[in-house]
Amino acid sequence: MVFPAFDIIGLIQAVGYIGLFIIVFAESGIFVGFFLPGDSLLFAAGLLASQGFLDIIYLIPLLAIAAILGDSAGYWTGKKFGRRLFERPESRLFRKERLARAQRFYERHGGKTIVIARFIPIIRTFAPIVAGIAEMRYRRFLLFNVFGGIFWVASLTAAGYFLGALVKDIELYILPIVGIIILISLLPALVHVLRRR
Repeated sequence: MVFPAFDIIGLIQAVGYIGLFIIVFAESGIFVGFFLPGDSLLFAAGLLASQGFLDIIYLIPLLAIAAILGDSAGYWTGKKFGRRLFERPESRLFRKERLARAQRFYERHGGKTIVIARFIPIIRTFAPIVAGIAEMRYRRFLLFNVFGGIFWVASLTAAGYFLGALVKDIELYILPIVGIIILISLLPALVHVLRRR
């Protein structure tokens, strides 16, 4: 979902470290968190850290832990409750052949899917849940979850931090910068839709 930059900045200032932790945790793997801002939130948090509102030393490890725990929670939610959806014979959406297809896909591409999904809104919320439903081995999932969580948080937060430190009066450019971040994060999904058509 698209949030105006000034709302994101205001949101971060209002909720602080604890609120950021909860938002990243929820968006990373809790079903209800798919609408939350992820990439733009991390980037804006980095910008605020460059201006002294947050400490980058605490920010990156804290949010990386939130992302890793969120994906793990999503995985176990999918593993525990997801398969029940496929046991209902009348379900059109949750068919057993789709489950079998998901299992084959995660056996072949599960690791890179977990990492790449971090950078795609909405997909990042559902990828760990589907990994759990498809019974991807947890040790393998955790390896890519940890790598992807750290890489996602560190890259976007550090990008915001260094850009904020380099550009004078960065607050004047926050709206277009965050807009570009949102557009870039939506591009892979858009390309996929266009290819399918």
